[in-house]
This record gives sequence, C-alpha cells and structure tokens, in this order.
Amino acid sequence: MAAEKLRDLSQPIDVGVLDATVAAFFVTGSKEERAAADQILRDLQANPDMWLQVVHILQNTKSMDTKFFALQVLEGVIKYRWNALPVEQRDGMKNYISEVIVQLSSNEASFRSERLYVNKLNVILVQIVKHDWPAKWTSFIPDLVAAAKTSETICENCMIILKLLSEEVFDFSRGEMTQQKIKELKQSLNSEFKLIHELCLYVLSASQRQDLIRSTLSALHAYLSWIPLGYIFESPLLETLLKFFPVPAYRNLTLQCLTEVAALNFGDFYNVQYVKMYTIFIGQLQTILPPSTNIPEAYSSGSDEEQAFIQNLALFFTSFFKFHIRVLESAPDTVSLLLTGLEYLINISYVDDTEVFKVCLDYWNTLVLELFDAHHNSDNPAASINLMGLQMAQVLQRRQLYSNPMSKLRGLMINRMAKPEEVLIVEDENGNIVRETLKDNDVLVQYKIMRETLIYLSHLDHDDTEKQMLRKLTKQLSGEEWAWNTLNTLCWAIGSISGSMAEDQENRFLVMVIRDLLNLCEITKGKDNKAVIASNIMYVVGQYPRFLRAHWKFLKTVVNKLFEFMHETHPGVQDMACDTFLKIVQKCKRKFVIVQVGEREPFVSELLSGLASTVQDLEPHQIHSFYESVGNMIHAESDPLKRDEYLRRLMELPNEKWAEIIGHARQSVEVLKDPVVIRTVLNILQINDFTAGCNYFHVFTMQTNTSAATSLGTDFLSQISLIFLDMLNVYRMYSELVSTSITDGGPYASKTSFVKLLRSVKRETLKLIETFLDKAEDQPHIGKQFVSPMMEYVLADYARNVPDARESEVLSLFATIINKYKATMLDDVPNIFEAVFQCTLEMITKNFEDYPEHRLKFFSLLRAIATFCFPALIKLSSQQLKLVMDSIIWAFRHTERNIAETGLNLLLEMLKNFQQSAFCNQFFRSYFIQIEQEIFAVLTDTFHKPGFKLHVLVLQHLFCLVESGALTEPLWDTATVPYPYPNNAAFVREYTIKLLSSSFPNMTAAEVTQFVNGLYESRNDPSEFKKNIRDFLVQSKEFSAQDNKDLYAEEAAAQREQERQRMLSIPGLVAPNEIQDEMVDS
Repeated sequence: MAAEKLRDLSQPIDVGVLDATVAAFFVTGSKEERAAADQILRDLQANPDMWLQVVHILQNTKSMDTKFFALQVLEGVIKYRWNALPVEQRDGMKNYISEVIVQLSSNEASFRSERLYVNKLNVILVQIVKHDWPAKWTSFIPDLVAAAKTSETICENCMIILKLLSEEVFDFSRGEMTQQKIKELKQSLNSEFKLIHELCLYVLSASQRQDLIRSTLSALHAYLSWIPLGYIFESPLLETLLKFFPVPAYRNLTLQCLTEVAALNFGDFYNVQYVKMYTIFIGQLQTILPPSTNIPEAYSSGSDEEQAFIQNLALFFTSFFKFHIRVLESAPDTVSLLLTGLEYLINISYVDDTEVFKVCLDYWNTLVLELFDAHHNSDNPAASINLMGLQMAQVLQRRQLYSNPMSKLRGLMINRMAKPEEVLIVEDENGNIVRETLKDNDVLVQYKIMRETLIYLSHLDHDDTEKQMLRKLTKQLSGEEWAWNTLNTLCWAIGSISGSMAEDQENRFLVMVIRDLLNLCEITKGKDNKAVIASNIMYVVGQYPRFLRAHWKFLKTVVNKLFEFMHETHPGVQDMACDTFLKIVQKCKRKFVIVQVGEREPFVSELLSGLASTVQDLEPHQIHSFYESVGNMIHAESDPLKRDEYLRRLMELPNEKWAEIIGHARQSVEVLKDPVVIRTVLNILQINDFTAGCNYFHVFTMQTNTSAATSLGTDFLSQISLIFLDMLNVYRMYSELVSTSITDGGPYASKTSFVKLLRSVKRETLKLIETFLDKAEDQPHIGKQFVSPMMEYVLADYARNVPDARESEVLSLFATIINKYKATMLDDVPNIFEAVFQCTLEMITKNFEDYPEHRLKFFSLLRAIATFCFPALIKLSSQQLKLVMDSIIWAFRHTERNIAETGLNLLLEMLKNFQQSAFCNQFFRSYFIQIEQEIFAVLTDTFHKPGFKLHVLVLQHLFCLVESGALTEPLWDTATVPYPYPNNAAFVREYTIKLLSSSFPNMTAAEVTQFVNGLYESRNDPSEFKKNIRDFLVQSKEFSAQDNKDLYAEEAAAQREQERQRMLSIPGLVAPNEIQDEMVDS
C-alpha cells in the first residue's frame, strides 16, 4: 500500500499520498480503507519527528483536511514540547506561521475563502505566543499593531488574534498555565495595551468597513473587563461606543462592550462617568425600545438579532445595577432613570426564554438579598444599635424607594414560580395532566433561587405578599383567572414562603388558603382539574407542618383528604398523597398518638381500624410508604404496651398471610415454587390485587416489614423476632432454588421471571434485617441474637452459591453490622472474611464492568473492618494482606467515582492504623513505594480527577510519615541498592524525582526537582501542598484544556457549608422538611 511509505520520515513526505490518505479517512474511503488510514494518521501524529514535515506539507497541499491534520500535529508539539525544541527551530516555525497569516489576510479574496484555515493558524500563533511572549518575543504586540496598519483585512485578522489572546490568558487560563505564567502574561498585556487601545480607537473613528468595525468591537469586548480604567474613562472610548449603540449593525456588539464596562467595579472614582453613560444610554434606549413596548410579545415574534438584543439588554441592566445602583439612587434626577431601568428589567423578566429569565433572576436575587440584609439589620435590635440615626433613615428611605418595583417583582415571582421537586403531576405537551417521569434539574435549581428570592421579598413586606397571593387565589375561585398554570405557580409560591411570616400571620393566611383550595376542589368539575387542585393542596399543606401542629382539626381534615386522594387513580395523585402523608407524619407524629380534644381515641388507633380500606387502592410501593408513615406515628408513642399493640395491629394483615404461607410450606415446600403460583404473582403485581398469590405476599410481607422497620427501629424487635427464623429458612430454600436454576440453566436463567422473583425475596430479607439493625439502638444483645444464625444461613450460603446467585446485599448487611457493633464483631471477622473475600474478589477483578453492586459494597465492608476491627487484619497472613492491598489499589484505579473514593478512604484508614501499630515498619517496607507509585498514576490520569482531594491526602500522609521518623527501618532493598541513603526521606525524595522524570519526559529535571522539594517543604500545610500539586498537573500538561473543577472541589464544599449556615439563620429560607433537627411536636 502506497500509504505505508508515509511512515518513513527520513525524507520529505509524499504530500500527494498524504492527501489521498486523509481523503480516504474523511471522505472517500470504504470502511476498511478508513480504518487503515486512521491507523496511519495516528502513527504519524505519535511520531516525534512528524512536526518537522509540517511546513513542507502546508506549502505543497491544496487539501484543507490535510492542512488541518498538519496543524493538529503542530499544535500538539507547541502544547507539550515547545520549550524543549532548539531556538532556531522555534523561531523558524514562528516566522513561517506569521508569514502565512499575513499573506492570506492581506488579500480580501483569500482571507474570505480560506477563513477557517486562517482561524486555525491564528490559534496556533496564539499558542506559540503563550510560550514565548514576553520573554522570547518581546516585540509581539508592536509587530502585530504595525502589521494591522498596512491593510484593512490584515487589521481585521489582527483584531481576531488580539481577541484570542485575551480569551486564552483571562478566560481559559485556569488549569492551562501555572499561576506565575498567567500573572506574567496579564502584566505584559496591561503594559502594552496602549498600542492596542490606539489601534481600536483609530479603526472605530476612521474606518467605514463593517466587518472591520465588528471585529474591533468584538476584540474590545474581550479586553474591557481587565484593562486599566483610564483607557475607558479618560479617553473618547466610551463616547465612541455610545455613538455606535443606535446603529442596528453594531448594536449588539456595542451593548456587549457597554455591559463589560458596566460590570467593572473599582470604587467611586468614576461615578460621574457612569451616571453620564447610563443617562445617555437610557435616552437612546427609549427611542429604540419605547417603554410602552410589550417586550415578551416583541421577543416571541422578533428576529434572532432582535432576540439577542433583549438578552444583551438584560445582561447590561443586571451588570450595571449590580455594581452601580447606589450612585443612581443618590441623585434625584437619576432616581427616575433608575426606576425606568428597573421597569425595563421587570418587563424583560416576563420573556418566555429560560436563559433570559436566569440572567434576570440572578440579579433580582442579589438585589433583594441586599435590601433584606439592610432591613434585617434595622429590625434586629442587636444590630440596629450599631446604626446611627442617619443610617437608619437611609435604610428606610431606600426601602421606600424600592417598594413599588419590589411589589411588581413579587407579582413576577408568583406568576413564574418554578415547579418544586415534590410536585409529581405535570401538564404534558398535549395538554394532558400526567405523572412526571423525569426530574428537570434546571427547573429545580431555578425553583431554589426563586424560592429564596420570594422569601426575602416576603420578609420585606409580609402584607403585600399575602394580599397579592390571596387576590390571585380569589380570582381562581371566581373563575376570572382559572388556569392550571396560574393555580400551579400561585400554590408553588404559597408553599415556598413557609416559615417566613410570623406564626400568627402565617396561621391566619393558611386558614384562608387551605379553606379556599378545599372549596375550589369541591366546586370544580373534571378529573384533570381535580388532579391539578389536589396536587396543589398536597404541596401547600406539606410545606406548613408548624401550622398543622398548631391546628389539630385542620391537620385531621388534611390527612383525611389525603386518604381520599389515595383512592384517586389519576396518575401521580396517589404518589403525592403518600409522599405528603409521610412528610406530615414525620413533623407531626406526636399529634396522632395522643387523644385530642373532642376525640374518643388517638388518631393512629382510628387509622389502624380502617387500614385495609385505606390502602385497598394503593400500589405496592405506595403501601410501603404508608406503612413507614404509620410506623413513624407508632414510634412516637411513649407507652411500650400501647406501642406493641399498635405494631401488632399494623402488621396484622401481612402476619396473617405470613403464617398462612409458612403453614402451607410446612406441609409441602412445593407450594413455594409452583410455577402457576409464580405466574399468578406476576399477574397480581400488574393488576394490584393484594388478595391472591403466596409468593407475592412473601415479598409484600418483607417490604411492609422493611417499611415499618425503617421508622420504628428498636421498637420493631417484637415483630422481627416473630418471623426471623422462618424467614431465614425461606431465604435458604429460595437461595438453593436460585442456585440450582442458574447451575442447570446457565447465566440466562438469572433473567427468568421465576429466578427474579425468588431473588427479590432474598434481597428484601437481607434489606429488612439490615434496616432493623441499622435503625435499632446500639444494644449488643440485639446484634448477637441476629448475627449468629446468619453466619450459617446467609454467609455460608453466599460462599456456596454460584457467582450469579450471590446477593450484594450480604456485603452491605455485614458492613452495617460491623459499623454498628464495631469491636464486638472482632471474633466474627475471620468467618466473614473467609466466606466473602476470595469469592467476591474473583467476581469483580476480571474487568471493571461485571457485578457493579458487589464492587462498592465489597469495599464498604472492607472499610468497616479496617476502621472498627483492624486487629483482625493484622492477624491475616502476608498473602492475605497482599490480596487486601491489591484489591484496595484495584478499587482506587476504578473509573467509577464511588468505588474509587471508597478505595481511597479505605487506604487512608489502613495507612493511619498501620502507622500506629507494631507492624509499621514491616507494612510500609512492603507497600510504601507501590502505594506512592499507584497514587501518582491515578493523580495524573484525567479519568480520576474527582479523587483529587483524597489523592492529595494520601500523598501528604506518606511525605509526613517519612519525615516524622516513625519508620526506623530502610524502605529500600539494602541487598540490591548499594548506595546507603542517610534516611528514608532522602530515598523517597530521589525515588519520586526519578519516577516523575521518567513519566513526564516533557518536563526538565529542574522542574521535577523543584516540585518534589516543594511537596516536602509544604507537607505540613495542606493548602500549599494541594496548590503545588495543582500547578504540577498543569505544568506536566496532563490536565490542560479540560474542566478542572474537581481540583477545587474541597474549597467549593466549604463555601456550600458556609452558605447553608447563613440560610439557617434566616426564617423560612431552609424548607421545614429539609431541617434535620426534630421540630417541637407536643
């Protein structure tokens, strides 16, 4: 094949053959030819000498695809090897690229026809500039500006290059360059911007060429956010931009530039200029877009350019107000202009475009928070002491100034409130009311921000908030504004402000709201209409547990209404009814177990009497939720005798069915495996008939028991004791059936309905035991009572079974047991280890895909053992310990984040425990070097970025360990290393330098040595240690040009926790159902 000779790079490459190979890959080739071409092109790219052919290829090819292939090769060399190339080769390539760009952009025809090629060359040039400028190419900016003055097309391309350079340095530099290099480039651009500034002003004042002016405005836009302010405010630049704003061809680009200026915030020095800019801008805007314009309507019917204008307008107003609204408030003649701008922004907020609304919402949230903070401090006696009389007057005056816009903003929030997560009933694209199938995360984020904003608005004026909501609700009742969406957004808004009002006002407000909603449900006809109203009633009442606790009659009415909704078969209504019931019970459970005024018995007793009829129309998963709710009620009963009686009545139906099944099974076990019964069970699952099918009732019994155990904890002991041993016997029998079926029928047998159903029984049995032990109070006798029988029934069964019949829940069950009963399980660990370790490892180490559930649960079990039963690991043989360490290394190599993180946490536990043990030297002599090598391997692998924080902690632990002197024996092999190192720290330092130098040949020995020395020096400073590693990852080019947010995950988590603490301090900001602390319920 002719293409094979391309691999020989000892002579100039045959460009014609290369063209044909590239064409075969991109255009003309068959499947086989494309695969062959792909392999050759990959080999060429990987060849370190291929870049030397780039100039020859570019000069001789006419194929654009070939040119791009050559430039791709060159780009790789520039990114990863540029500084290692000889100076003459670097200069030659730099000059050639510059000449080609000038040649192509000096001619109008070639500049337009080869625009993509020129753009790629521009990118290559900027990559070179990032390496060589300013130190090795000091004249770059003067050269560029001088070239720009020679022709308008060259000038247009120079503007594109300048824009690229600004974006590379200021927008895309994080994770691409070291902090020092970014700082150096920013300083150089700042010092030489005078030339760029003069060029831009000259073009904008002298040129009539539309493309050139647009390129100049685009380049300016990239620079305005960081250049010295004098270039903007002490030159004609701002005035020039405002002249371009009314011109339609430049309006959007100019508006983007003005937005960048508006977003600058450097104190009050340029306030006069900002006021002048805003005044001229509003005057021009009122001509372009009169205040009377219906902006949402204009947007929906506008062109792409007109829609972009509205989007840019939203960005301008939000940026200007965010930083300069105070200066507009200060002068009477600008206050009216400020209110005009806010009116524009409120109208833009009604535009039916998610991105536009997000921009507006972000600003409204900021403004309202600022007003709320001032209001909160003035109303807070402790804080208001610090406010002087004049300051207090200014706060009140400011609140008055914004009272009208804030009232309109409340209307906006109520009209556009996003759907909360709890609401399961939605309108589909055909206008039908259906159950939601997928959660929209964007909507949930939007709801969170809107909810927060409306809570601040409510605090600013509770009365206005209440009036607007009740007025809209009245219009729903009268039919004046009746519409699904209008009622939805109103009720979502009502639910979102829970906790923000004073209790007496909230009580009065809720009485009217719930009364009106219940009336609306009674008078409105149609199943869809009733489903919408039902979903809104359930959402609202679920948000106000404080109100329900204080009003028993309302609470009882609401719960009985939920029971009504549980018989409503409209999609989603029953699910919401069960979810809301659970939510209410969790916050009001004491109310249901005491005899209320006017009642003959506690509500829970009344409920249990009618249990069968209440749940008769519910599906299995809904019944489980219902049982969990009732379990919560029973748990709140303080009298043990009453509690046991309620539990007996709750479990009466499943227990009767259980006794019936066990009775039949004792006569003939064939009852439990009759295929006819299995098919009946599957049918029952579909038609929701709880009255037939033995096996189904076994599953039902298990799941209802699990639901009850979830809420009852230790109080469930009497119930589980009743069924435990029979349950284990059924477990063993079903396990043998599963194993036999898979052995006889092969892997596909596990997919049959028969085996699936049997395995569901097994899993639910394990889940029930795990739930009970996890929720029960820490009483060792409970653990011993249940663990001993499971050693034979569950553990031995797991070891005996074929891999496809082993349940991963066995691993999580014993992890829970060890986490719960800790060192008391020490004697049982060898048996657990023997039963699950070897056989599970064989299942999960063949590849990274099979048995995904076993993987995570296996390492969770290992971590529990390492944390609470570490002495058991010390007793392992060296071979067994090696298996453990190999499995840990295998875990953190895994690309599945949960498994890798569990492995790393487990490794940290092992390192800490062995360091404090008598086997410290022995362990680290065997595994220190291997661990360091493997951690560096995953640290520098982009697939493992989420584990960055834990990688750093492991390395820091290792470096601190060798410097601490805790290791008294050499880590190196004294038999094979003739040179005696003075200490372990010196050995590890040299080993690390060699390891990284061989792994990253693109880095110099000095760079690697500096990095390793930095790690040793910063080992006791976690922040500095982490920063050193981040810079190394960028410097080594392993993490270039990628999303590196995972490297900063720890800082982000700290910010989130700080924000949560702030939210908890403001009434209503954290929803009642999200607060973990038990609410007062007496």
